[in-house]
Amino acid sequence: MRGMRLGSQSLESDRGVELASRQTCEFRCQQGHTFPVIFSMEAELPQTWECSDCGSVAVRLENGVEIEVTGMQVDEKRSHYDMVLERRTREELEELLAEVLAEMRERRSRGRLTA
Repeated sequence: MRGMRLGSQSLESDRGVELASRQTCEFRCQQGHTFPVIFSMEAELPQTWECSDCGSVAVRLENGVEIEVTGMQVDEKRSHYDMVLERRTREELEELLAEVLAEMRERRSRGRLTA
């Protein structure tokens, strides 16, 4: 009897397996990066995709031309700071920063006194 390592090899073969039909769509970002993405023929094609090079929003190309994006704006990615500014004003953020810094300084001073 011959031994086999667990999990390292599959006993299944690809014989008789029929792969789903696929299509390739191209996308282009605002930086000019063009890249392909493969989808199933039955899949609903997205209008936008994240660029694999720079992370910005890329628009699907049809016959080499960008499609018109409907239902959303094509923007650059928002940073965490941008999202925080949507929820709080600068004054609130400065007040929170002052509180956190005061708390940190207090903890550090207590740590040095007891050491």
